[in-house]
Amino acid sequence: MLFYFIALLVTLVDQGTKMAVRMYMEVGDTMRLGDSGMQLQHYENSGMAGSLFQGNARLFGVVAILFVAGMMYYRRKGEIRGFWMQAGAGFMVGGALGNAVDRFVYARVTDFLVFPSGRGILNLADVAINVGVVMLVIGMLIRAFQSYRAKRLRNALPKIERSQ
Repeated sequence: MLFYFIALLVTLVDQGTKMAVRMYMEVGDTMRLGDSGMQLQHYENSGMAGSLFQGNARLFGVVAILFVAGMMYYRRKGEIRGFWMQAGAGFMVGGALGNAVDRFVYARVTDFLVFPSGRGILNLADVAINVGVVMLVIGMLIRAFQSYRAKRLRNALPKIERSQ
């Protein structure tokens, strides 16, 4: 349930913010957000990250749908389990769906978040995908450590039994 809740919430919030940007800002308009150094800038991207492969938005929309299908498959198979992995997958799927909607409906993705680092321009779907990757990695590390600990415990039991 957590997976679906996060995926739906991310998709809706992403689409809502993009709608607000399209309604209230012209393409190219920039707005500073306080003293944080962060700003909003309305940008329309018909390619992928870094504005690569412009004009291929629908192709990348198909890639996003295939990604979502793959995540659903691995989730159903039981590979994605536990809080961190379920939440991470939810963020990634919600982000992929948010951008896929833009790609199919508008043939481009609305970007608007410019961080002080100056490393490109993003939207909330992009941020959610990054958060999801980090959460998924944390979940994988937790699973690996638990597996390692269980293996060590199994290997230690015969030694304990032999010593008695």
